[in-house]
Amino acid sequence: MQPTVVLSAGKVRGSTVDGVSSFLGIPYAAAPTGAAAFAAPRPPAPWDGVRDATAYGPTAPQPGYDPPYDRLLANPLIDGADYLNLNVWTPAEGGEGLPVMVWLHGGAFRNGSNAVPTYDGQAFARDGVVLVSANYRLGLLGFGVVEGAPANRGLLDQIAALSWVRENVAAFGGDPDQVTVFGESAGGMSVATLISIPAARGLFQRAIVQSGSAEAVAEQADAALVTREVAKRLGVEPTAEGLGGVELAKLVAAQGAVASELRAQPDPLRWGRTTIAAGGGIMPFLPVIDGELITRLPLHAIIDGAGRDIDLLTGTTSEEFRLFMVPSGITAAMTAEALPPTLVRLGLSPELAAVYAAGRPGYSPGDLLAAIVTDNFFTMPTVRLADAHASTGGKSFVYEFAWRSAVGGLGACHALELGFVFDSLGEAAALLTGPDAPQELADEVHAAWVAFAKTGDPGWGRYGNGARPVLRFDHPESRQLENPRPDELARWTVETH
Repeated sequence: MQPTVVLSAGKVRGSTVDGVSSFLGIPYAAAPTGAAAFAAPRPPAPWDGVRDATAYGPTAPQPGYDPPYDRLLANPLIDGADYLNLNVWTPAEGGEGLPVMVWLHGGAFRNGSNAVPTYDGQAFARDGVVLVSANYRLGLLGFGVVEGAPANRGLLDQIAALSWVRENVAAFGGDPDQVTVFGESAGGMSVATLISIPAARGLFQRAIVQSGSAEAVAEQADAALVTREVAKRLGVEPTAEGLGGVELAKLVAAQGAVASELRAQPDPLRWGRTTIAAGGGIMPFLPVIDGELITRLPLHAIIDGAGRDIDLLTGTTSEEFRLFMVPSGITAAMTAEALPPTLVRLGLSPELAAVYAAGRPGYSPGDLLAAIVTDNFFTMPTVRLADAHASTGGKSFVYEFAWRSAVGGLGACHALELGFVFDSLGEAAALLTGPDAPQELADEVHAAWVAFAKTGDPGWGRYGNGARPVLRFDHPESRQLENPRPDELARWTVETH
């Protein structure tokens, strides 16, 4: 069966498998090529006839993951100009007024796509949700500060995709007034930022921030340093005209080289003391405070009430930073003597080493470093986001994903929860989970996400008004904790003004 749907730009033909219809690679914006490479997104050109939508569309230009992460993170690359596209899964029996979920992938704002097999929306549609997954511009094309171009083009793409959903999702049986936007890592950071900005208001009613932050923005001047370095390597001016004339493959290669250098030496004097370098060099490309789309730190806007009418589900994995430290050998190489000065270089108190060692007997120095850095970059930003949203009356829920993978000592690492959220514990998810991931836990996590999309309540205690419940997902048993790890987390500065 090949279902056909009429959209604002033309007709598309999808496919149906096991009671779910999918429509893949639908352009929500015009191809950002030539002079439009650094322009704001434009509506797609209408097409005649029926457009085939049975295969994933092109992915955004990107360098791919470096070893060993290319063996841990599935990241298909598909060539083509129409990479501002999205996929839709919906129940084949049709209907109307179904809840909608819009997925924004992660990848440090420079990798990833909606074609990753783990993000298959089959299970969400099976359970009565219209699932949409969108690409957006990455790296310098999406987030570089470029003279003669609007800033935050990747975020503008995401807003364009959400606007497309509002205009077209009813054709798939979805309710445009019941939209949940969700994302992980850079996608989660995007969601937190979208909550805070007026340009996205009214495009979604619920939000899920997985391993994200409402503090992941750069100052324009800092971000411009990265753009200038890329342009210097290419021998062009750091302008839309200069960079727009560079062959795409060379542009991607140059940005990859600069990113590698920044990871190796995140010198704050060179790369910006408070923003680019503060991320440890992992994310050289970030949304920026441009005075137009983003006027201040998203967290501060949320503290002042932005997004109070949006239901929020947010959380982390228990051991996020093990993904970044174990495969690279950092945890194995760390010694007790080197741990305190390493924390100082990261801008953290060396006293944290003793605090965490006291509460974690048997941990190696490398394990302690991973735990501390996890809390710095993920746990505490999540706490601050939940506190800020709940303090203005926002409906907030918090989770922690604690099940530990046996793959290479990764534990409950960054991105591990994705196959459970999508109920897609297949070959791609198994790169992180291993072959024995518990399906029962996937059933539980996925059901919570579906419940939140349908009702605004994932099934455990609401966060705020003095209550700090966290649902810890694990196998064989998940349970709700009240204010977990208060002694350790109290050691962190949580003042946000």
